[in-house]
Formats: sequence, C-alpha cells, structure tokens
Amino acid sequence: MSNTNIKKSVARPRLPDWIRVKAYAGKSRRKVQDVIGDLELHTVCESARCPNLGECWHKQTATFMILGDTCTRNCRFCAVNHGEPKSPDLLEPSKIAEAVKRMGLRYAVITSVTRDDLEDGGAEHFAKVIQQIREVNDDNVKIEVLTPDFNGDTSALNTVLDAKPTVFNHNIETVQRLSSLIRMTATYEKSAEFLKNAVDISSGVIPVKSGLMVGIGESDDEIITTIRELRNVGVSMLTIGQYLPPSKNHWPLERYVHPDTFEEWRNFALGLGFTSVASAPLVRSSYHAEALMENNQ
Repeated sequence: MSNTNIKKSVARPRLPDWIRVKAYAGKSRRKVQDVIGDLELHTVCESARCPNLGECWHKQTATFMILGDTCTRNCRFCAVNHGEPKSPDLLEPSKIAEAVKRMGLRYAVITSVTRDDLEDGGAEHFAKVIQQIREVNDDNVKIEVLTPDFNGDTSALNTVLDAKPTVFNHNIETVQRLSSLIRMTATYEKSAEFLKNAVDISSGVIPVKSGLMVGIGESDDEIITTIRELRNVGVSMLTIGQYLPPSKNHWPLERYVHPDTFEEWRNFALGLGFTSVASAPLVRSSYHAEALMENNQ
C-alpha cells in the first residue's frame, strides 16, 4: 500500500443525537458473562467492541467467536486482536453447544477470526460446531454462521454449507474502491465471488447474507452500486450499519449517516428483491439476527 493511501489518525467527531447506546446491567447480563467465562469462550461482542453488547447480553444472547481470539489479518477497521494465533481448541465445539444450552438460545450466531494459518481456514471447525450444537440441543435451534472468505477455497465453503447452517453470512464490508485500503488480503472481488459460490452451492435452500458498514469515505452512489451487485450475485439478506472507529489508530470516520438515508437504502434493497434488510446506524452483522431471519421466511 502506498503512503498516499494511508489516512492519518484523527479524533472521531462527536456522536450525533441519533446514536445513543443504553447501558444495561443486571442478572441477565451477568448470566451471559458467567457462561462465557465458565466455558472459556470468546465473543465478537467483546473482541470487536460492539456498541450493542449491553442490549444483546441483557436479552441473554451473544455472538460466539470460534478458533480463538487472534486473527491472522489486520484489517484497519477491526478491533479484534491480530498476530500469531494458538492452535484451535478441539473442545470448543462442545463448549459452544453447552453455552447454547445453558443460555436457552433458539438462534445461535457463530463467527470466527480469520485463520489463514489453517489449511481449510477453519471450515471443518465451523462444521463441528454446527453439528455439536444440534447434538446437544434440540432440532429447533437455528444456527447462523458468519465466516471469513477462506481465501476463496470452494472446498472449505462446501464443508460449512454441508453442515447445513440456517443462514450463511459473509460480509463484503465496504464498497469496491475502499476495500483494498481497509481490508487485509480480502478483496471486494473475492468476497463477491465467495458469496456467489455460496448461493450456487446452497441452491437457494440456505439464505445467503452479507453486510456493509458506512461512513468510511464511500459515496451514497457507491453504496447503491454495492447493494445492487450483492443482489446480482444472489444475496437475499442484507445488513447496513454505521462504522464507529474502535480507536484513534483505526481507519478514521468520514461521516455519520442520517437514519433517513439508512431507510432509503433499506427500501432500495427491498425493491431489488432482498427478502430481509436491516439498515440503521447501530445495525451490525448479527444484531437482531433471529428477527431478520424470521422476516426472510
């Protein structure tokens, strides 16, 4: 990357009135903390510093992050640790299944760090988590997976889809022009092809979902183009949310997008044929994931 493409760190502008996160505490949140701590699990809620952590944990739900807490990539928007990860915990699938049982989840969301050090990128581990959740819990538990791109490996993608998750999710993250500036190794084109392959392999049986963050320097027209291109490759579920820099050392914020614009994008996506769209400042990939899936029926 050339120096001309690297942005200087700047202070984040003051939060607008429409972005306010309510503080949550109490027994429900503590129960989630206790389960995660007791089973030594990781959540993207904590690792990515999600603004919705309090709300989701208060509702006794969380997004589990498997394959450790250290990513082999260092994307400029992400707060997750990066470096040389440890070997995967072979007991993690059973621990996740137990956590789902203890929390009484009817809808479990599983994501992971990117593991370029593993031959299959961790695909088999994803499959084992899905299988173990179903063995320990009843068949009514639905499972959404949010995976990295597995470096475009179709065999790895097949491994995950063969385990039959309820929803398959992979985030394209941003518009084409900015993708190479904020994503390490992953590319817009690779993600688009990966999503198309997921649609083709699943043959419409498993809904394919993707997500965008906005406010990093894209134009409204570029968002419209990206929404259209996601639909063209067969994605049927979409999330769009406001980017909030985790720290001053991450990619700086360019703008806060007004809720009315998010609603315009939602209506545009629905008009293109997306069956389920969540578009609002605090929307994240797995935020209210169960409700989004139900709207997809």
